[in-house]
Amino acid sequence: MTASSISRTSGLRSVLLRPTALIGWGLALLVSGSLAGEAAATPDALAPVVGMSVQARAVQPPAPRSAGPADAKMMSAVVRIEAQAPRDAPSSATLGRARAGTGVVLDSRTVITIGYLVLESETVDVVTQSGRRIPASLAGYDHQTGFGLVRSAIPLDAAPMELGDSDLAKERSRVLTLGQGESELTELMVLSRKTFTAGWEYLLDSPIFTFPPVNNWSGAALFTEDGKLIGIGSLVVNDAASDRAGVPGNLYVPTNLLKPILDDLRARGRRSGGAQPWFGMNTEMVRGHLMVTRVQQDGPADRAGIASGDILLAVAGERVADQAEFYRKLFARGPAGTEVMLRFLKSGDIREQPLRSIDRADFITQPRGI
Repeated sequence: MTASSISRTSGLRSVLLRPTALIGWGLALLVSGSLAGEAAATPDALAPVVGMSVQARAVQPPAPRSAGPADAKMMSAVVRIEAQAPRDAPSSATLGRARAGTGVVLDSRTVITIGYLVLESETVDVVTQSGRRIPASLAGYDHQTGFGLVRSAIPLDAAPMELGDSDLAKERSRVLTLGQGESELTELMVLSRKTFTAGWEYLLDSPIFTFPPVNNWSGAALFTEDGKLIGIGSLVVNDAASDRAGVPGNLYVPTNLLKPILDDLRARGRRSGGAQPWFGMNTEMVRGHLMVTRVQQDGPADRAGIASGDILLAVAGERVADQAEFYRKLFARGPAGTEVMLRFLKSGDIREQPLRSIDRADFITQPRGI
């Protein structure tokens, strides 16, 4: 594994890059490991698991910047989120019960974070920059984007952040990130705005991929240089660039996806309208085929007899070549509750399998607060 030290001056912290390639289940292990504690989230700890490393020298980071007047406000708005999920919650099996990461204050009692930190949580605490620990609760969750909303029991001693226009984060533009517990902002460069898909029935058309990769990514804030919030940290990935393979970076969910649903999350805990369909079926591209790698116990796919190792061939008679095409065809068939005919290669036989999706919110444990 190679290591490259990139220095930052004028109020920006140094970033030690230990790029790690994440493949297959390594990414799932990375996500779950990052929630149990920061030590498990470091690339060094994951290198033996994924067994690969990549060179990051091909992409040059932006030049240092001078600290501006907005820096203090950005730092005040970033808080620590600590959550505990019930032992029997479906997500506890993959994400663990104890989770910790970052949130960003939107108003005196509302914090935005990445949803997997607080999904099915029974207790949530917000720790502000001043060290105050304030009880909170999960106020909203959106599976489609991955955002989670937290509401504190009493007002927070933090400066609320304004949502910026995340569409302005073009390739090679400069941005700033800050995770909980950090004392200085880190400067990043936007590498790409390409489509992202994940095996847990998740598709983002234009997330923000940044370089260099940072360790403290879960819920981390992504800011413009003038202090507008444009993204919430979700993952570290091994293929962040659009024009070359093997460049590591981080994925941030753009805040423009939050704007249309924020009022609904505040008022109802979820977006209005038809819910995105959910099967409880993880898939992964394996040797050019879309293979089922996991099914959620008692979920729709499990009840229909779909199992790990089955190969998905078509949706409603239309062949699918990859994960993104599968999701787009699936979501186009209608909201949760719609029955869809899927074609599988199962134990050497081709089978047509009708499958009725559900709203994921009806499957997960609903904690106090929603």
